Amino acid sequence: MNTQRRSRGGRGWLTALIVIIVLVLLAWLATKVFRGGGDPGANLPTPVTDAMVKQGEYLARAGDCAACHTAPGGKPFAGGLPMASPVGTIYSSNITPDPTTGIGDYTYGDFERAVRRGISREGRTLYPAMPYPSYSRVSDQDIQALYAYFTKAVAPVQQANRKTDIPWPLSMHWPLTYWRWFFAPKVEPATTPAPDAVVARGAYLVEGLGHCGACHTPRAITLQEKALSDHNGKVYLSGGESDNWIVPSLRGEPATGLGSVSEKELVTLLRDGRGERSATFGGMADVVEHSTRFMNDDDLTAIARYLKALTPAREETAITYDDAAHQALKQGNVAATGAQLYVDNCAACHRTDGNGYGEVYPALAGNPVVNGDRPGSLIRMVLHGGTMPIGREAPAQFTMPPFDHRLTDEQVAQVVTFIRTSWGNRGAAVTAAQVHEMRGKVGEGKAGMTAYDPRRSAE
Repeated sequence: MNTQRRSRGGRGWLTALIVIIVLVLLAWLATKVFRGGGDPGANLPTPVTDAMVKQGEYLARAGDCAACHTAPGGKPFAGGLPMASPVGTIYSSNITPDPTTGIGDYTYGDFERAVRRGISREGRTLYPAMPYPSYSRVSDQDIQALYAYFTKAVAPVQQANRKTDIPWPLSMHWPLTYWRWFFAPKVEPATTPAPDAVVARGAYLVEGLGHCGACHTPRAITLQEKALSDHNGKVYLSGGESDNWIVPSLRGEPATGLGSVSEKELVTLLRDGRGERSATFGGMADVVEHSTRFMNDDDLTAIARYLKALTPAREETAITYDDAAHQALKQGNVAATGAQLYVDNCAACHRTDGNGYGEVYPALAGNPVVNGDRPGSLIRMVLHGGTMPIGREAPAQFTMPPFDHRLTDEQVAQVVTFIRTSWGNRGAAVTAAQVHEMRGKVGEGKAGMTAYDPRRSAE
């Protein structure tokens, strides 16, 4: 009797294994049969003109293509930039017109399928580090201009693409096809209803080429953005996480979003990376230096107006300035936790009133990043410092020095807590454990998506 049970059990496991193998083979076959749309053999429908190439260069700037496709010290668009993912490191590809290692012999159809549909020339689904879900909204005319620019005006570089550091079986591409089917929208013209043409243009740039949601929208456990436009809900642009930075909301929250930032100030931030109260940092500093500062004022205004039209994702009350911390510091009262550390290390630039110096050192009082639920970005700034981007009308750069070797975890926690609880700020206290975790995540000189420097790549 026991022998018969074991025999039946063994046959059951074998049957289950066979069923699983068959299902996997069918799933793999389905990814080969359904090609994903587009015509890989399609040619550019119109002759290439100088105006088309120039427009393509502008659009490549607007899409910040160089940020991912140029490695530190590397040639422009030759790829090789390491990008961290939950399953391993992905390296960006060579998109110069080199015929052997780049896209020099790509048809327009090959290019269109890769950019808007996330399908490589070989028919494999690209890793979603390439923001093709956003690029699906880009118009035919703009994709054609981008193709003209990359194939006719970019210098070819012979540099083989680097393999990912993702271990097998996670490195298999065919399961990504199902990710693309589930989460990447169909390629179709953008139909964003808007009260005026300026807001509509802003929506097109933000939701499409600008792919702002890639960083500013939270992601699900399956790594897709939870929303690709404002029509998908208020979660769109409500804040996210990228490259170990806590990315703030771009919606209308008065304390932690753009509710307290005027349209004019937002245009200035996009153009120059700093304003009277704020400054960009981390990946956004790169966006300004390599992308938005090159955009024309009409497009920057459109982006700002669209963002200002977004309603808050959560209810908040505005920050009201409180002068108590300022008066205490003026009188030499440093009894508050972290107050003496602030005076010794921060006040010279950010002032005892927390208001900083316009277009030089940002204000900490009322700063949305300071008041966010998660203090990771503020901790990282204290630990590793940062440099302002080069702006269109603000070429001078100012640097905040790193304090990781000067201050202990406990000291960083104390000074960050002081900043988050002074001048009316409403952030929660920070612990030494939170500082220690961030210190371990980002090592000095570690390469990442914020590492591109065009001055080094041009050498």
